[in-house]
Amino acid sequence: MTGPGLRVAVSGSADGADEVEFVREAERLGADSAWVPELWGHDALTQLGFLAARTSRIALGTSIVQLGARSPALLATSAMSLQQLSGGRFRLGIGVSGPQVMEGWHGVPFRRPVQLTRETIEIIRMVSRGDRLAYPGQVYQLPLPGGPGRALRPTAPPSTVPIYVAAIGPANLRLCGELADGWLGNTFMPETADVFLSGLRAGAEAAGRTLADLDLQVPVAVEFTDDVAEAETRHAAGYAFTIGAMGSGAANFYNEAFARQGFGDQVRAVQQLWQAGRRDEAARAVPRALGARTNLLGPAEVVRARLRLYRDAGVNTLAVKLRGSLGERLATLGQTLDLVREINRE
Repeated sequence: MTGPGLRVAVSGSADGADEVEFVREAERLGADSAWVPELWGHDALTQLGFLAARTSRIALGTSIVQLGARSPALLATSAMSLQQLSGGRFRLGIGVSGPQVMEGWHGVPFRRPVQLTRETIEIIRMVSRGDRLAYPGQVYQLPLPGGPGRALRPTAPPSTVPIYVAAIGPANLRLCGELADGWLGNTFMPETADVFLSGLRAGAEAAGRTLADLDLQVPVAVEFTDDVAEAETRHAAGYAFTIGAMGSGAANFYNEAFARQGFGDQVRAVQQLWQAGRRDEAARAVPRALGARTNLLGPAEVVRARLRLYRDAGVNTLAVKLRGSLGERLATLGQTLDLVREINRE
């Protein structure tokens, strides 16, 4: 593993032999954890069970399972099963997704996301402790009132399940700081870290905790290149879909996070171009700074300097996104891990 200081996580998958081999090799190289996404294709939990059987040390997490797609009790027992199968290496990453996915794919109303997150965490903790499940919530009432349901106690033995929350809005950041074991960030730039960390800190302090009680994890693409301008421009253009198509015209959590970091006018212009069908123009209109500040792009000395920025901002784990063949991804990962170990020794 990378040891004290910054840690390195990878995006994982069991979708093919190369992807499984990538996770196995990432473990051998010293990556701290592998995280499997869940969108509207293969589910994350099944893949993690497969990866658990083919690895021995690397932590394994979901990034993320969408709240509302499963009942909290089923999510809890699934997490406990993976914790048992992996020998204690499982991390449950959760998030509320958005209305397009939840209502379009799962047929679940998207409402009260912060309260939904709070109640899901509390129910998972009850089940994983082995408590009898009687919960009088605002979103979930268990057993359902007036029916034949009974408050059941889980038959599986108690299990500790670390919970990570994907949060970028102020209320959800405070909730994450209050209740979660880790934070899965997005749109994070170390230059404006306090936009996110202030909310996390406020929630932690309200619960008698500190930020040191959370694993703060943010994603970064990593490319070692001498053509910094090209890489930054290309990665910035990749945000056009996020800015223009995610959420709805009335509410896009990513755009709101970018706006709080000083890019409000620019992302509104990108969104308008995208929604007008002018997608190439939208991609060109994304500020290059978004590609530069949310990633690690450039020669080794540039990447090293940006690693220090993340470390000094208080980030614990960098979830690296890599491109290319299996060999190319592993080479980039190995070089990244070497640089992380180097700055961890400073």
